[in-house]
Amino acid sequence: MTNILVLYYSTHGSVANLATMIARGVESIDGCEAIIRTVPRVSTTIEVTENAVPAQGAPYVELADLQQCDGLILGSPTRFGNMAAPMKYFLDGTSSEWLAGSLIGKPAAVFTSSTSMHGGQESTLLSMMLPLLHHGMLICGLPYSESALTTTQSGGSPYGMSHVAGTANGNQLTADEKSLALALGKRLATIAQRLTTT
Repeated sequence: MTNILVLYYSTHGSVANLATMIARGVESIDGCEAIIRTVPRVSTTIEVTENAVPAQGAPYVELADLQQCDGLILGSPTRFGNMAAPMKYFLDGTSSEWLAGSLIGKPAAVFTSSTSMHGGQESTLLSMMLPLLHHGMLICGLPYSESALTTTQSGGSPYGMSHVAGTANGNQLTADEKSLALALGKRLATIAQRLTTT
């Protein structure tokens, strides 16, 4: 079985919805399984910690999840054109995986959600790629052979998957966003499968 880690942080649910759709894309490829994980919030109060198990949603990621995955799809909301602090905090703590080379040669992709169309989606996607490149991962985007990429009036980018959540975070995934999210999951799973069988 080829295991794809779909790792995300979500504040209002949009990124979590994308993660679910991407995981469906992964699992549409025979022999591939999506392992969905999240990261805990970061508190401005030093003494405050999250429970060891989230109250709802995906379990928290462990470094072992990185070691055991055959590919990684990383998602975060857009925060001023950058990934959210909880995801950055988690990635900053992966030095042991970098030293061990745990992720070298594994394929990776990224996804995000923002309030507005021009809210910094592409720079957020790029910000998530940087630590993955330092880990030696192979970055996979969305090719223009995905027709929805040229027609979408909502999210989607050759850098990775995106969603426009709206000012009240009330926008549901559009047909194009769903199509592209599925495509990203399928693409990463297919590439990971090829890499693990060669």
